[in-house]
Amino acid sequence: MKKFRKLLSDNLWLFKICYKAAPAYMICYIIEAIRNELVVFLEFTLALNFVLECAEFGRPFKTAAVFLLSLLAFVVLGLLFNAFLYQKLQQKAQPKIKQAIKQMMFNKAKEIDLECYDNPEFYNDYVLSVSEVDNQIGRIFTLITNLCTGLVSIVLSGAFFIGNDPVSFIFIAVSFAASLWSGKALNKLNFKIRNEKNPHERKLGYVNRVFYLNDYAKEVRLNTEVSDELLKDFDETNDKVLEFDRKNAGKRFGLQLLKDYICNNFLIDVVYMVYLVYCAAVLHRISYSNVAVMRGTANRMKNRMRQFSDVFPKMEEISLYVQKMKNFLDIEPKIVSDDKKPLPEKPTEIELRNVSFGYNEKDGYILNNISMKINPYSKIAIVGYNGAGKTTLIKLIMRLYDPNEGEILLDGVNIKEYDVEEYRRKIGTVFQDFKIFAATVKENVLLDFAENGKDEDVLNAIEKSGFAERLETLSDGLETNLTTEFEENGVNLSGGEGQKLAVARVFYKDANLIILDEPSSALDPIAEYHLNHSMLTAAENKSVVFISHRLSTTRIADRIYMLEKGRIIEEGSHTELLSRKGKYAEMWRVQAGQYLCG
Repeated sequence: MKKFRKLLSDNLWLFKICYKAAPAYMICYIIEAIRNELVVFLEFTLALNFVLECAEFGRPFKTAAVFLLSLLAFVVLGLLFNAFLYQKLQQKAQPKIKQAIKQMMFNKAKEIDLECYDNPEFYNDYVLSVSEVDNQIGRIFTLITNLCTGLVSIVLSGAFFIGNDPVSFIFIAVSFAASLWSGKALNKLNFKIRNEKNPHERKLGYVNRVFYLNDYAKEVRLNTEVSDELLKDFDETNDKVLEFDRKNAGKRFGLQLLKDYICNNFLIDVVYMVYLVYCAAVLHRISYSNVAVMRGTANRMKNRMRQFSDVFPKMEEISLYVQKMKNFLDIEPKIVSDDKKPLPEKPTEIELRNVSFGYNEKDGYILNNISMKINPYSKIAIVGYNGAGKTTLIKLIMRLYDPNEGEILLDGVNIKEYDVEEYRRKIGTVFQDFKIFAATVKENVLLDFAENGKDEDVLNAIEKSGFAERLETLSDGLETNLTTEFEENGVNLSGGEGQKLAVARVFYKDANLIILDEPSSALDPIAEYHLNHSMLTAAENKSVVFISHRLSTTRIADRIYMLEKGRIIEEGSHTELLSRKGKYAEMWRVQAGQYLCG
């Protein structure tokens, strides 16, 4: 009973979301399911039985005609209602329902901590939850149809059989019980297989994307070893998926045979038919008209029973997926505000005190005992070789993660005491792996709807970032669609052009702190020089943190921090660090030598 209550709760949870999104449609859908089954019973059971008995026992034609005309009027009204439901209501309601559920999922995805995406188990569940939304909506409507038609059929056809021959109802009840058990076992097995196959199907999906997305086209063609390796992975993974199906094929076949053929076809089509003929021809307990009608009604009721037998297993299947969706929606972010102190209006000091951090216990700390200060309006550079922890450090400053040890202070106050969204809003960031969205140039700068920003402000930001020259070549200007994802005439920017546009986002944003993770990695040296100076000019009233591998960028920094293996090993100005002849000076000589030797 406890399990049934949970199944009912999960299915009602999904039904309520659908109902809230489109109440009129949901009510009309239930009415239509009931009406449709009522019409089927009236036409093919009562009407047929009545007409055949009129012919068999010589009743007046007028009696049959009045009955049939009344039924025709009811059917016509029903068809009009059906057209209203599916041609008008459904066209608006279905997208609303899908939007409502996906909006919940996407809002939660935006809210949860970044660390969730580092967990493969979470990611598998999230992908499965989002990808199954449309399927679960379809299943809840199938469930409603099966439930309504099944109940109406059981009540009406059951009453008909009990009134004419109670033994007939026993045949159908036995068929239903056996079908219910086998259907439940089959759906449970299918869900188990789907869960086991999901990680492997994600891998197959990745290989598919590599071979059809433009992003990978050049690499795949220039490096045949990559494509060979991917094809090998595809074959091996596909074999694993096939193995899951092969391993369960026998059990699947047995349950399907029991459910669809033995429980339904054999019991009803063979055994029950023999019984009816015996009752009419030998016992003379029912009329030949009843035999024809009862055989047809039993066959329809058998089909309804088959649908109804799927109700409980389908509720279980929906519940299993809904539980994943609910678990995902129940995730509470750990990075929250202890308080909501008002943020300083102008740039102020940011201090890291003895900060240590690791993504998980297994890998240990990536950053160890980091202490540093970012003074108001200062330009700070963080340098180091790959894996030193530079990007992880700025993720902590942006409060995408919280330190395991130590604290980060803004204006002497722990950043946990500020509203996390407001805090992040005051930080403008350009990541090395920035993304250009399938939207207009203006929307890519705003990262918002076009109507929410002024053209002159966007153009000003573009001018500062160095993208203005490229913008002049675009026929639609700020309204130019970027990427060919949705628009055939969309423009694909080069790496450097895209980076300039990403930098324009920072100039547009009213941020106190600007963080640039390899801001010039895709630019040539001349473009890098202009970008650095334009950034300094534009950011003179802001604090700036650079992460860079190119030490030519660090010359303009007020203070440089060099990281190695998660620790600060050197700090000072460019001139100071060169004079110490340490790791920074060595790195500078290596990079400078690449230009001098030529």
